[in-house]
Amino acid sequence: MARPDELTFAPLGGVGEIGMNLSIYGLGNRHQRSFLAVDLGVSFGDEEHLPGIDLIMPDIRFLEKERNNLMGLVLTHAHEDHFGAIIDLWPKLGCKIYATQFSAALFEAKCAAERNPPKIPVTVIPSGGRVDIGPFNVEFIPVAHSIPESHALAIRTDVGTVLHTGDWKIDPTPIIGPPTDERRLRELGDEGVLALVGDSTNAVRDGRSPSETEVAATIKKLVMAAKGRVAVTTFASNVARVRAVAEAAIAADREVVVVGRAMERVVQVARECSYLDSSHKFRSIDVYGHFPADKVLALCTGSQGEPRAALARIANDDHPQVTLNKGDTVIFSSRTIPGNEKAVGSIINNLVMQGVEIITDREHLVHVSGHPRRDELRDMISWVRPQLLIPVHGEALHLAEHARLARHAGVPKVLTCRNGDLVKLGPGEPGIIGEVPAGRLYKDGTILEDSKSRAVVERRRMAFAGCAFVAVAMTEQGELADDPEVDLAGMPENNATGELLDDIVFDVVVSTIEGLPKPRRRDPDALAESVRRAVRAVINEHWGKKPICFVHVLTV
Repeated sequence: MARPDELTFAPLGGVGEIGMNLSIYGLGNRHQRSFLAVDLGVSFGDEEHLPGIDLIMPDIRFLEKERNNLMGLVLTHAHEDHFGAIIDLWPKLGCKIYATQFSAALFEAKCAAERNPPKIPVTVIPSGGRVDIGPFNVEFIPVAHSIPESHALAIRTDVGTVLHTGDWKIDPTPIIGPPTDERRLRELGDEGVLALVGDSTNAVRDGRSPSETEVAATIKKLVMAAKGRVAVTTFASNVARVRAVAEAAIAADREVVVVGRAMERVVQVARECSYLDSSHKFRSIDVYGHFPADKVLALCTGSQGEPRAALARIANDDHPQVTLNKGDTVIFSSRTIPGNEKAVGSIINNLVMQGVEIITDREHLVHVSGHPRRDELRDMISWVRPQLLIPVHGEALHLAEHARLARHAGVPKVLTCRNGDLVKLGPGEPGIIGEVPAGRLYKDGTILEDSKSRAVVERRRMAFAGCAFVAVAMTEQGELADDPEVDLAGMPENNATGELLDDIVFDVVVSTIEGLPKPRRRDPDALAESVRRAVRAVINEHWGKKPICFVHVLTV
């Protein structure tokens, strides 16, 4: 008798980390499965540890191998950590993409801003709608979040139903879009839910997330009380916050000037999708200097300290059109993502030195998270009543706390996993049954690199210990044809006693060559390796670090 199909889940990103989300669901047996992908996002590079790397993406080699069995890619919402990798990685997959109107429109605008983007068709599904994708039936259930049209996905199969929550919170007054659809989620629970795969970002925080309406009231109060120019920085995708800023400006008789391409793009898409109307007026950056200080409000990108974004340039006083002065106010209507503290702190310090007043969520309710706290997680569990809960979208602590909460809430089975784990959801006892290839890809300029690529590894080493370049010209008889050329990059000029490091390296190159037997001198590869070892050793002796060393041998 044929064994029944298995329903499986495998995260390829977004578990044990926040960002780079990619989940895949499989239906079939170990020899043949149909797959459904959910989200395809990015993380952002850290210059300190990954110099030159802007974006980090999930390794999709498993999906490439299963390309013919990949039924489609479904987007929960249009945040970069959920859809930012599509332009780069979709050509390797070629599958259909399904999203609601706002996500599709924002993706189209993102593609339009790229140079020669691939043509990627997106099938638009109405909010609350259902679609058959191979053997999967997917329902888009509205949830509140910090971007319009966020959805939990009810994924129905012959084996059972999975609720993939995406990013969500409970906000009874969300400003834009409907609240999280409690009624539909309760109905889903009544139907029976095999597994809940859920957002863990705020699982360590007690209580409930405040509402966007409360933030809007605070921003309005602060903008009306401000005396000079006001700048507000927030995540560009948070249309509810953008709308709150626009309404605060109306109340304070100020004009909103949009500063930053990402913000301009979101405002345009939000208008097209009717999330902003004619009463919400936004001016171009060209008119910023035409308004008196108490009549203008700059809505800026750069809340995370991005060095090329608007706020960083304003803080460095090198923005061509926007300046702030003593007595002006900057409101950070955002939370600093872990890892960005130094960059944000640098911007704040530069602004403070210019006499600008800084307002953050430490002093006022100018930001709320788009993710559920512990009481909200308990509500979701009570509505859905899953047989199994798998925490995702969080670092190890978040996942562990979400799992502990679920056990205390009475969920029969709770399972934690890592990126690359293949999890059997049903039928029968759930558990980790194998692994699929998982890892990271780095976007290096216009090229996608494996995380172990030479360029990435060597650049990290060069950033730490510099690079030594040595050029040697040898005669066919194995004698130096001329003095070696030495160039040291990223190293001190002198050692601790004041000797020139260039001279020390030059001397060791000459002595190493002269100390080699003639046969090795006539072998360019052997000669280069001997010089490389000697140079690294002598620099380490005088500096305490071993640089990358390149030796070029030319026979003349």
